[in-house]
Amino acid sequence: MTIRRAVLFTILLLTSACGRASQAPPPPAEPAAPAAPVLASLSVADLDAFISATVAAQRAIGVSVGVMQNGQVIFAKGYGLGRVADKTPVATETLFAIGSVTKQFTCAVALQLEQEKKLSFDDAVARYEPGLTRASEITVRDIGGMVSGYRDYYPLDFVDRPMAAPRASLDIVRDFAARPLDFEPRARYSYSNTGYLLLGAIAERAGREPFAAQLERRLFTPLGLAHTRYEPARGGAGMAEGYTPLGLGDAEPAVPEGTGWIGAAGGIWSTPGDLLTWDLALMDGKVLSPASWATMTTPSRLSDGRTSGYGCGQSIRDRGPTLVLQHGGAVSGFGARNAMVPSSRSAVVVMANADWAGGVLDTIESAVLAKLMPVADAPTVSGPPAREVALDLLAQIRKGDVNRALLGDEYSAFLTPARLAVMSKSLVDAGEVHDVEPGAIRERGGMEVSTLALMVGTTPATTLMYRTPDGKVQEFLFSRR
Repeated sequence: MTIRRAVLFTILLLTSACGRASQAPPPPAEPAAPAAPVLASLSVADLDAFISATVAAQRAIGVSVGVMQNGQVIFAKGYGLGRVADKTPVATETLFAIGSVTKQFTCAVALQLEQEKKLSFDDAVARYEPGLTRASEITVRDIGGMVSGYRDYYPLDFVDRPMAAPRASLDIVRDFAARPLDFEPRARYSYSNTGYLLLGAIAERAGREPFAAQLERRLFTPLGLAHTRYEPARGGAGMAEGYTPLGLGDAEPAVPEGTGWIGAAGGIWSTPGDLLTWDLALMDGKVLSPASWATMTTPSRLSDGRTSGYGCGQSIRDRGPTLVLQHGGAVSGFGARNAMVPSSRSAVVVMANADWAGGVLDTIESAVLAKLMPVADAPTVSGPPAREVALDLLAQIRKGDVNRALLGDEYSAFLTPARLAVMSKSLVDAGEVHDVEPGAIRERGGMEVSTLALMVGTTPATTLMYRTPDGKVQEFLFSRR
């Protein structure tokens, strides 16, 4: 296996010694764009400053955020306006539509029914809806895992004319799931709201109780989700208004989907506080049995051997330092993100009341998740934290004078006076270090491996540092990114 090494960061000054006096002066530089907000820590002050700056930079209308760490809610706050017309601010109790985050609840109802032997995820869809395309070959597990091939009824990012009119959910299922499949069952993953309307209908039939009533009885009431509703009428007290931006101009109130179109696929409204309660109950085993939790959090295996990256109502991120379960949601005028880290009982929830709000949602979610990530099997290292050591080394290299007592023998030998001089000049020429963002810490070769993303003047750069448990720096490289 080939290992790509980081390239030393150098800046070359390409100027000519002759002819400069005859050149016209360069045009005045445009004002630099404001630096992107950086989340320094998970302190209340730092979270508030980062989220406030992000909301302002992305011109979000209203945003609500909740953060949980080690099973405790450490932050919950609303920003901007829940309703523009009367300038109602977003409060922590303001209800937002959570869109497809609803799918976690739908799966939980179905899995509880399986625990009660009222259905099986291995049942063929034909047991409940025999008239659907290839219903005898497609299972409940397939529709929950988005690998059925059933055509999604909501692939567009606006409410088209048919969707603006009311229609019974089961009619929608019997229309779209009776069409030719988009692909062979289990051949690939493809997001399908149709499958989740079908899953809700199956839950109603197996449980012999309306889906809304099952949500209340099984989940909302026992978990104390006092600010969570299923398909409430829009415009009620305490509810945010949804908006649709028009190009780069002002936003207008969003056109809602007609009744019946969202349902079990995305019909829940909630708050970050209630969703954090939901996340913790899931992670602590208060909602599902271990076997059902495994079904929810295990990606489907596709027919060619790949995994889908999706369980049942949960996207599975298992390539980083630890498992992250995440789901996004969007219905007309609203967007939401819900991500949890089961190993540390931590989570982040972000909601916004505008279409195409992925920028503000993803920026906040990603920054908070990076801070919630545990160190991935890295050894305990003597001395200051990695960020502090890396920044101190950068400062020493800038001065051209490094305390070699901090370095391992091989890195000290690599860092010859000539190389140190080149590295020092590159930093001096580039400018000051700012906008420092630590990356995840991991292990390799028995060492702690850490990175920083940062700006050196106007140059985006990254550092890579290896430390042994005695605190010695065995490698410190920096490069453009």
